[in-house]
Amino acid sequence: MPNFSSISWALALVLTFAVPMAPAAEKQTGEASYYAESLVGNKTASGEPYDSSAMTAAHRTLPFGTRVRVTYPKTGKSVEVTINDRGPYAKHRIIDVSGAAAKQLGLIEDGHGVVELEVLP
Repeated sequence: MPNFSSISWALALVLTFAVPMAPAAEKQTGEASYYAESLVGNKTASGEPYDSSAMTAAHRTLPFGTRVRVTYPKTGKSVEVTINDRGPYAKHRIIDVSGAAAKQLGLIEDGHGVVELEVLP
């Protein structure tokens, strides 16, 4: 019969030295928009000032620092952004990207559009 104190100690040891796993790949499809230039310098939810030339984005639930590939199927272009803000708060939108990201995606002309998101490891 196993000794429960030795099992508990072994479990504690395993948990102490366990290597954190990367988040599982997550994909989403939905409406994207981008930050207005008038928001440059405003504080984001992570505390960083918004920089329109940085490759950043807002998402409602992904942790700050999460890297995401955003693809705009209409143009076939993709960018990688880092989540540093919360939002978007407009109904049916899943991400707000920075001005630089929107420009690279070809989203500026449309103002908003359906994109595909993939969380990167």
